Amino acid sequence: MTNDDKIRRAFENKDWQEIKVTDSWQIFKIMAEFVDGFDKLAKIGPCVSIFGSARTHNDNKYYQISETCARLLSERGYGVISGGGPGIMEAANKGAFEAGGKSVGLNIELPFEQFHNRYIDRDKILDFDYFFVRKVMFMKYSQGFIVLPGGFGTMDEAFEAMTLIQTGKIARFPIVFVGVDYWGGLFDWVKKNMLEHEHNIAPDDLNLYRLVDTAEEATDHIFRFYDKYVLKPNF
Repeated sequence: MTNDDKIRRAFENKDWQEIKVTDSWQIFKIMAEFVDGFDKLAKIGPCVSIFGSARTHNDNKYYQISETCARLLSERGYGVISGGGPGIMEAANKGAFEAGGKSVGLNIELPFEQFHNRYIDRDKILDFDYFFVRKVMFMKYSQGFIVLPGGFGTMDEAFEAMTLIQTGKIARFPIVFVGVDYWGGLFDWVKKNMLEHEHNIAPDDLNLYRLVDTAEEATDHIFRFYDKYVLKPNF
């Protein structure tokens, strides 16, 4: 359907039979995505999710930082989860794959730009129709998050993690944003407007994330976080 068709469809009156049939099948499809995700991801052990743009080319410094982050994590025994597509996601899977680590891809089916990359372990590729199901998998099976430059989708995933930690829905896992020049203005705005001007967040909420510039800084933050708990990956 075109965009106009989708808008018109949203305002159409539907009879009960159409609602029952359409919604019932949609519920079953959502359930199937959850079941498949839970079944595959429950076995992978401690992982870190790496978020970032699908549009980043392999000669970009952030592609290389993503690849290095994944390699360093894999060498310490962590699995790596990405969104499964090209760009930063491909770099994350490539770094994990070439280091012999677990390389997981949570791919979303889109009409453009998204296709799963070749560096994902064959038994760890998942395809989703629904963004919200995919985000549940990221949040449920990650013990840390590294966020590289990206667009709306990257911000959606990063702020989902921060919201769930802020509200106590998941544990206070480490979140690292890589790229001071890229993310610095956003978090200056968060501090100035959300905290100081409108008081919509608490001062401690600024400690939910760390802003760094290198792969080593990003991964060291995660390693130090778990060292204080004397926790190590179990695979």
